[in-house]
Amino acid sequence: MISNCLLPVAGFGTRFLPVTKSIPKEMIPILTKPLIHYGVEESMDAGLNLISIVTSKHKDAIKKYFENSSIVEKSLKGTDKEFLLNGINNVINSCDFSFAEQAEMKGLGHAIYSGKEIVGNKPFAVLLPDDLCFNEGDSVLKQMVEVHKHYPDCCIVAIEEVPISEVHKYGIISGELIDQSKKVFRVQNMVEKPSRDKTPSNFAIIGRYILSQEIFKILENTRPDHNGEIQITDALMQLAKNGKVIAYKFDGKRFDCGSVRGYLDANNFFAAKENI
Repeated sequence: MISNCLLPVAGFGTRFLPVTKSIPKEMIPILTKPLIHYGVEESMDAGLNLISIVTSKHKDAIKKYFENSSIVEKSLKGTDKEFLLNGINNVINSCDFSFAEQAEMKGLGHAIYSGKEIVGNKPFAVLLPDDLCFNEGDSVLKQMVEVHKHYPDCCIVAIEEVPISEVHKYGIISGELIDQSKKVFRVQNMVEKPSRDKTPSNFAIIGRYILSQEIFKILENTRPDHNGEIQITDALMQLAKNGKVIAYKFDGKRFDCGSVRGYLDANNFFAAKENI
């Protein structure tokens, strides 16, 4: 049922200034591949080869990355470095890319709504490249696609346990455990960035979602928060009231590459895996 993955990447990346003044944060590499490349590969692993990217007019580098470069290919052809393009060329040849522009930075909910016209008319995945996930087996998104098959009328959010001291950084859920073996919860409450004394749990939503088309109608009527942002958490809460949001505690390791510390941890982890 799902073939499309939406990647919202229009943000300014202020935590990585000054480099993000001219280079999109999603193009900063983990070893030699940019963050967004890892995200698209995870989507491909899940069988989602229609890639919809919500970007801004300041991020042409992202679009160019997913286009063939005749100049580079010609210069490397027949050399011992030609193989270095195999990975990106496989992505380009395997996926269909579409782009939409988010004219204003008004939160993740607004970014997702900005992709309404390019995600088709079926359920779709959302992947935030900032959250770089790794698993020796199935990717996080592939795990979620399998969960969605059992709950096709629901939205799915990926969750992990975080320290109570960090709940203020995330959307937090509480819910009823409905499948212990698959670590699946039916969400009853969702709170965006609660204080530690008001948090409903320490189960944090990370940057992986499967959303129904119903979400767009709800986003149209979701009021901005006190920062003027439209939160996807607020929209999902409307569906949760009707039992239509499932939280899945995924198998895998996540790196918060939206932070410098997480970015460094990811580089160190993948360098060790490659024996660099």
